Amino acid sequence: MGKITDESPIISHLSSDTTTTTDVTPITREDINSLSTRDTNFYFSCTVLGLGVVGTAANALILYAMVASKQHKKQLLIFNQNVLDLFGSVFTVVTYSLKLSNIYFVGFFGYFLCALVFTDNIIWWGIGGSMISLATISIERYVKVVHPQWSKKKFFKRLKYSAAAFAWIFTIMYMFAISFPTTIVLDGACYPYYFFVDDVARMIQFLTDFFFFYVFIILTCIFGYWRILIVIRRQARVMAAHSTAGSSTGQAQSNQIETSVIKTMILVTAFYAISFMPYYISALHANLNPTFVPTYSSHGVSVFATFLYTCTNPFIYSTSFNPVKKVLLDKLSCKKI
Repeated sequence: MGKITDESPIISHLSSDTTTTTDVTPITREDINSLSTRDTNFYFSCTVLGLGVVGTAANALILYAMVASKQHKKQLLIFNQNVLDLFGSVFTVVTYSLKLSNIYFVGFFGYFLCALVFTDNIIWWGIGGSMISLATISIERYVKVVHPQWSKKKFFKRLKYSAAAFAWIFTIMYMFAISFPTTIVLDGACYPYYFFVDDVARMIQFLTDFFFFYVFIILTCIFGYWRILIVIRRQARVMAAHSTAGSSTGQAQSNQIETSVIKTMILVTAFYAISFMPYYISALHANLNPTFVPTYSSHGVSVFATFLYTCTNPFIYSTSFNPVKKVLLDKLSCKKI
């Protein structure tokens, strides 16, 4: 077999007692690349499917621990974020199971399935809502620590329920507005996010997504937790100066839980910034350079990192959030909670 080049195809031949060449269809480099891409796509889909299974089990376990420790009402927004992560993980399993099937898209149902499922639309309802929840949780923590009197008002409690609902409603509306108008079906194949009016519209959509779902959320978390840490250090110095042997044990436990929540959310925010950075860098490069064609491996790594975020969140909660960690340890040691 000779060297594979772009100019010369690979030709298979069979030998018998006399050297003869059979008539076969030549296999070009394009055919090999197509087969390689399909294999890579298959293994990538299987890997993401595995992440979805792990994420579903882990998030379900964290939700159980939050309910068992009665933190689902006290930490409503954190509970809602884990519900969103569970939702995204479940539909990661559903979506990539369907992607491993050879589906021929036809008619309205085919287009609807393409735009709703094969664009990862439903998965991003969970991931996008979880991203918004990061900002709302940091705002809630900021108000609770920096402005404790205002946080005790009933109006603030109603705002938390509104914020939880907003994370779902806004993300669903945003994904519908992006996926359905830009997705087309041709000859039974699904082409997600393919049709934009022009490059300007594509760039506007990317910048909106980048600044709202990444820059704004990270800046909100940095500002919120930076101010919180300043207040906590100030309070710690005041308490140390006025501490007595009969200081309140209940207040100490409350402060410990509050500190645990803040440390957990700082870790979740940091991992969020790291996980989504490759995706946005790749997308930014592609939008700024029209001739740039990302390799499948680089694109796969960036997308893989975003799915890894929802799968890893539960492990951060299980190791950093003390009420959840206690329930899980008691469960593992078969103790009654």
